Amino acid sequence: MPALHSIVDHLDSVLDPDAYDDYGPNGLQVPGREVVETVVTGVSANVELFARAREEDADLVLVHHGLFWAGPPRPLDRASKRRLQLLFDADMSLAAYHLPLDGHIEHGNNALLADAIGCESKAPFARHKRTTIGVAARLPGDGIEPGELVARVREATGREPLAFTDGPEAVRTVGIVSGAGADYLEDAIAAGLDAFVTGEPIERAMARAREAEVHFLAAGHYATETFGVRRLGDLLAARFGVRHVFVDVPNPI
Repeated sequence: MPALHSIVDHLDSVLDPDAYDDYGPNGLQVPGREVVETVVTGVSANVELFARAREEDADLVLVHHGLFWAGPPRPLDRASKRRLQLLFDADMSLAAYHLPLDGHIEHGNNALLADAIGCESKAPFARHKRTTIGVAARLPGDGIEPGELVARVREATGREPLAFTDGPEAVRTVGIVSGAGADYLEDAIAAGLDAFVTGEPIERAMARAREAEVHFLAAGHYATETFGVRRLGDLLAARFGVRHVFVDVPNPI
């Protein structure tokens, strides 16, 4: 079975976290067993995910949203202690990749969502400081009707998107920034894209999208960010022969 450091080194080489100005540390956040046989992936580090990972006898928990974020150190409360205690008692490691798992042009949340809705090409989109975190994608041929875009996003994410379909009759180009990426609607407008897909909506998006004649879809922060971490688990299973289990802890937000 592979060593923990070999898996983390491989993830670092694939995702290149040093290229991103992120909101917290990427990579190994809590060390556990040195040898990895089972990897559990999930979107967000929380008690339910850790408890279910323990039931799977996980050696490594791999997430998109980790436990630690930028800012001054602060005392642990009892909820934080409980999360860590689950990891410590089960000797499970925790690794997290945030913006690198949004922006990766092949294995990232946005690239995979573009693939899932049938886009034929993708380019980096939505700059965050030194690099981009989204994709601008093109649908084949003459594009699709707005209702078809809504249906494809629904099918890909497993939930009904909030949709303001006030853009062109044929959707040929789509900007995608998962999670809390609604402010990148402005980038989609500036780029002349037909539609913009994100996770969480913001109040001003409806009027802004309508007036700019761009379709706006918000399909859920959680629902738009299951893609990348699940892909990472599959990649690790193929490369290292580990067992991979994706644990779904549904979140309506």
